[in-house]
Amino acid sequence: MAANVLGDVIERARRRDFVGRRAELRAFDDALSGRSPRRVLFVHGAGGIGKTTLLLEMAARARAAGRDPVLLDGREIDPSPDGFARAVPAMEAGILLVDSYEYLGVIDVWLRRAFVPALPADGVVVFAGREPPPAAWRVDPGWREVVAVHRVEHLDAGDSADLLARAGVTGTARQRLLALGRGHPLTLALLADVAGGGAVPASLAEVPDLISVLLESLLRDAPSEAHMTGLATCARAWLTTEDLLRRTVGADAPEVWQWLRRRPFVQCRPAGLTPHDLTREILEAEFERRSPERYRELHRIVHDHAVAGVRSTTGVDRQMLAQQLAYLHRRSPLTDTYFTLRSQGTAVVLPAVPEEHATVLELIERTEGRESAVLAEGWLADEPDHVNVVRTGDGIVGFTYGIFCPCGSPMENRDPVIKKILEYVGSTAPTRPGERVDIGRFWAGVRDGQRDMYAQLAGTVTSIITWCTEPLAWSFVVSVEPEHWGPFFGYLGFRPLVEVTAGGRRHVAYGMDWRRFPVEDWLAMMSEREHQGGTGPPPDSALRPLPLSRAAFGDAVRRVLHDLHRPDRLAACPLAGSRLGTSAGEVRASVEAAIGRLAGTPKGEQSRAVLNRTFVRAAPSQEAAAEVLGLPFSTYRRHLARAVEQVTELLWAVEIGTAPVERELGTD
Repeated sequence: MAANVLGDVIERARRRDFVGRRAELRAFDDALSGRSPRRVLFVHGAGGIGKTTLLLEMAARARAAGRDPVLLDGREIDPSPDGFARAVPAMEAGILLVDSYEYLGVIDVWLRRAFVPALPADGVVVFAGREPPPAAWRVDPGWREVVAVHRVEHLDAGDSADLLARAGVTGTARQRLLALGRGHPLTLALLADVAGGGAVPASLAEVPDLISVLLESLLRDAPSEAHMTGLATCARAWLTTEDLLRRTVGADAPEVWQWLRRRPFVQCRPAGLTPHDLTREILEAEFERRSPERYRELHRIVHDHAVAGVRSTTGVDRQMLAQQLAYLHRRSPLTDTYFTLRSQGTAVVLPAVPEEHATVLELIERTEGRESAVLAEGWLADEPDHVNVVRTGDGIVGFTYGIFCPCGSPMENRDPVIKKILEYVGSTAPTRPGERVDIGRFWAGVRDGQRDMYAQLAGTVTSIITWCTEPLAWSFVVSVEPEHWGPFFGYLGFRPLVEVTAGGRRHVAYGMDWRRFPVEDWLAMMSEREHQGGTGPPPDSALRPLPLSRAAFGDAVRRVLHDLHRPDRLAACPLAGSRLGTSAGEVRASVEAAIGRLAGTPKGEQSRAVLNRTFVRAAPSQEAAAEVLGLPFSTYRRHLARAVEQVTELLWAVEIGTAPVERELGTD
């Protein structure tokens, strides 16, 4: 049938290209026909998500059913009872569709108590806005009977492809725009318009006009700079908590948290807030462009917050913070896996229980072969405590198993991979008394072996926690998929150091000597790579000297004690570049702090006094020191030897990482 007016042509074209929103339209149709008692519908969602388009489709359906709908825009109405009443003509058909309802919040109570109850019993009201309706619409028994609330989500892949197809986008261009649009209707429509001109962008950065349109809908209602910083935090972090916001916005954290959780483009999950992927990408691009230095500082705060949390918490909280840290690696070779994991919700890495070991062994046999499974069985018999798994409703979907060596197990010689790693360590930079080598020996996922996303999750979370919290000399991770994992370990700064063929499979062990490149230095390097990208091992100039043996370390401590007030000699001593410090001042401060700590050990006060009078506030000679201390010289010499050995043990614990670095205040 021919159209009577141009508006009919427009409406037919609009309806022809409409896709998705089946649940919302079904609810409207049921209300329209009287099949449902739900007469007041709230639809809410982010800007550009398609609420206005949905209301237009509902209006068309009402007209097709012989009803005459009234369609209003809250932005164009005086938000007062009189203003709203003037905007609404006589409602004989009883179909009212109100867009931008967030602008009418000040008259929400009046609408609920006076206006809507006065509408015809067969009337239908749809309010569309960015935020969910106030609780009173949902908890009052009367309203609960007639109200339905629908959150308008992003389109799924099928509806997104349908939207682009109806806009004339075909072939590979459609696939590229699907990836860029991420189900956001306005973005997809704008991208289709760009593609219609012959240009198919490879990234959103190539279409700044589009980003400007989207940003206007995201940022227009941020009431203060603190709220903008909160948005930037939400864009950067995997999950934003109020604790994290205290680090970025200070005392405004509670207010900003409540504001963020009400944003239609932010989801509230049990562990925190997270924006939709497209929203995150747009906000990151804008904040990076607007204030790159401030955004870099924000990145550092999020990174440091996650590291501090990993070190200070336990259990699920610790592993969730490890995931937070892993998610910051947006520019790693395996970034897409992190996005896929996050889009599927939160998965938790937990210690395995003994009953799950059989499943782990089956998975090792399936992915690496029978010989590897036999080796793993031997390891689990001797060292059963270091298996972590990822569980879903389908059971175990990924795992990792690590070993700390030396552990005294005969498996250290039976396992050719572990044996070769320990031989490499022994021939290049041997472990010293009390030091350990951490080896990620087995890890895999159910669907795709070591390439599986849950294998990556289990391995990444376990490694982050281990490296940040355990005193280690070396770390190695063994892979039977070096072609896949090599670029990622290059990004981490790990070198391929050992290669072994075992069970017919090539095993490559990627390693790091933490004594030469301490974890704190590595975390700083990774913070930069998280933000800027990069690959390859740390430069030689960043490495510390080869670690001293225990005997050489003791000799160096004795030399430092004698040269404690000679900065020129301290700067050249073997301890400069160790964990005790990189400068003469730091080395001296570490030694003086250790002397001070002797007072807290058995008979330590006398040892502290002897070292203090001999080296820190030295008497002119040892004879004079003995006299000041009131000791016979032979007794003094005996106490001095014991005190030097005691302070050396304290410093050795610092050197191998089993005690924290402490330095006396007030040194340069």
